[in-house]
Amino acid sequence: MLTILSTIALFGLITNNSVEASPTETAIFSGGCFWSESAVFQKLPGVISVVSGYTGGHTKNPTYEDVTGEKTGHKEAVQVVFDPTKITYDKLLETYWHNIDPFDSGGQFCDQGDSYRAFIFYTNDSQKKTAEASKTKLEAFFKKPIATEIQAASTFYPAEDYHQNYTTKNPINYKLYRISCGRDERLKEIWGSTK
Repeated sequence: MLTILSTIALFGLITNNSVEASPTETAIFSGGCFWSESAVFQKLPGVISVVSGYTGGHTKNPTYEDVTGEKTGHKEAVQVVFDPTKITYDKLLETYWHNIDPFDSGGQFCDQGDSYRAFIFYTNDSQKKTAEASKTKLEAFFKKPIATEIQAASTFYPAEDYHQNYTTKNPINYKLYRISCGRDERLKEIWGSTK
């Protein structure tokens, strides 16, 4: 009996030691409507998951109505879980910058108000330094201040189910929203056709 248990235990150890999970890291960004932000990050190789939600405010368990009512301090945001061996935080930042208006301090595109303002919420010191450096480079490139703020991440609250993967579940509604919001036209003005 001891031999069988020892063999089972040994097999378990070999199995556990030979399979190592890939490291993951989390990044959080707000840049207007979280539907648009999630659609961009979901396409990137190395991104494991993208969750739409709310962060940066003072209310626990906020709802969409609470956040868009502009009384919670929360922003519509996306939580991006990624494999840093397959995609870098720098690449996520590059993608983020090219999909927002970094000069708009009052919201993004047609979505205006505190809940739609652009923020980079860093989850560690390395992300903070990298985000600050990228913002400094952009200010030097454009020769004007960048309105996007950089702040330590706080509790992230996933949004309601109907907001998750919205562009996949409601492609026609999303396309109409994106066109009417003027997002693509403004992005082209800022970043050109190479965005």
